[in-house]
Amino acid sequence: MNDTLKPTVSLGERVRAHVAIARLDHSIKNLFVLPGVIVPLSAYPALLDRSLIVRLVLAFFSITLVACSNYVINEVLDAPFDRLHPIKKNRPAARGLVNIPAAYIQWLCMMLVGVAIGWLFIGKMFTLVALILWIMGCLYNFPPVRTKDKPYVDVLTESVNNPLRMLLGWYAVTSVLVPPVSLLIAYWMIGCYFMALKRFSELNEIGDRAVAGSYRKSFQHYTPERLLVSVLFYASTAMLFLGAFIIRYRMELILGFPLVSFTMAIYLQIAFKPQSAVQNPEKLYREPLLMASFVATSLVMAILLFIRMPRLEEFFNPTLPSSPAVTAPMAQSLLQNSTVPTGELA
Repeated sequence: MNDTLKPTVSLGERVRAHVAIARLDHSIKNLFVLPGVIVPLSAYPALLDRSLIVRLVLAFFSITLVACSNYVINEVLDAPFDRLHPIKKNRPAARGLVNIPAAYIQWLCMMLVGVAIGWLFIGKMFTLVALILWIMGCLYNFPPVRTKDKPYVDVLTESVNNPLRMLLGWYAVTSVLVPPVSLLIAYWMIGCYFMALKRFSELNEIGDRAVAGSYRKSFQHYTPERLLVSVLFYASTAMLFLGAFIIRYRMELILGFPLVSFTMAIYLQIAFKPQSAVQNPEKLYREPLLMASFVATSLVMAILLFIRMPRLEEFFNPTLPSSPAVTAPMAQSLLQNSTVPTGELA
């Protein structure tokens, strides 16, 4: 924005603008930390004590500061593009209300304080993951990498924050238990599912592909059809790895699977609405059916993590041999007991 076009900004407006670009209302995304807290506690309930409560509170502040640091730099670097967006043009940085040098200081200070809290009060693994979360924000926003401009890579790199948040919750609880890879991948792909639907909704809302492409380079490649195909891929992959986790660790969770599917179906439906809340996840609380389904799913899955149902596990016991060593003798036994003559088998 040219100096001649910059508005005169009062100190109060400036302060409010710098608070706004931290997007504290996006702290609702810290709910993605909870599975990382609940799963290790379900495996080892003795981890729950007073010191854990203190660590979780400190972890919440640490994660919020690091995430807000990423939002600040996102606002600053996206300002020229946000001015081309019908709604985002009203963001503080796009309107010229933000002091850019001060915003860079704000970005660094929030990260340093957030990482310091992790280092001083929580642990090395937590601090490492918090730093990775911040680095991913840099890769997502800063040129020449700027992964947000690359189709599909934008979804994958933004959504990796999901498993990173889960790991932050996990390492706030324990650094001894190892988080299951299957659950981390499922969590990542669920995030990709949400993000791809956000892109789909944004593209539909803008309507004009030329305008959309000038606002976000990845939209030069995306079409509604391509995005929906990717949504199907992410959903299928997420359910595959969630199923792998369920079979390997907690068969009881299969009872909550219909609720997971129902919640994902509602989210898909919302993505087709005009001015969909999918474009601004912090506003999803305005969708009562989605919120009811999400709360019910979360409660049921959390409860099932602490319940054991031996008969359910017996019901899903393997009925086929699982290794060649078992298969060969079984095949020989079947041939011996078969009523079909050997010659006819040939």
